[in-house]
Amino acid sequence: MAPKGNNGMGIFSVEFQVANYGDLVLAERGQLAADQVRRKTISGIVDSGAVRLVLPEALAKELGLTLGDKINVRYADGRRVQRRQAKGVHVEIMGRQGAFTAIIEPKRETALVGALVLEDFDLLVDCKHQRLMPRNPDGPLYEIE
Repeated sequence: MAPKGNNGMGIFSVEFQVANYGDLVLAERGQLAADQVRRKTISGIVDSGAVRLVLPEALAKELGLTLGDKINVRYADGRRVQRRQAKGVHVEIMGRQGAFTAIIEPKRETALVGALVLEDFDLLVDCKHQRLMPRNPDGPLYEIE
């Protein structure tokens, strides 16, 4: 049985890298040594039924992420709370990179990768084989009109 709130969508683990986007910008400008960029390879749960990127508070502190405004969050069991956001989270999955805002969860131990990251990276969820697949192997393909 799928966890409540998941609507039968895929849930599985994936390894990916997170970094402090501000550090990356400083390194690109030559103001910070590349080996001083705060980054970490972590395991995260891919949940195509979730929307946002969620990071453990301990990881946010380790990366030196700046915590911003509080937002309202509703859990799958219906509970509602307020959580802080962290801007400038650089994410790399399968060679695809981007900067995101993450919800910071105080007691969480793993990251959660939701639909916004998957859509931005143009990655499809293969539930049968519990893996991510690029929709276009040559890189994200964005449709515009």
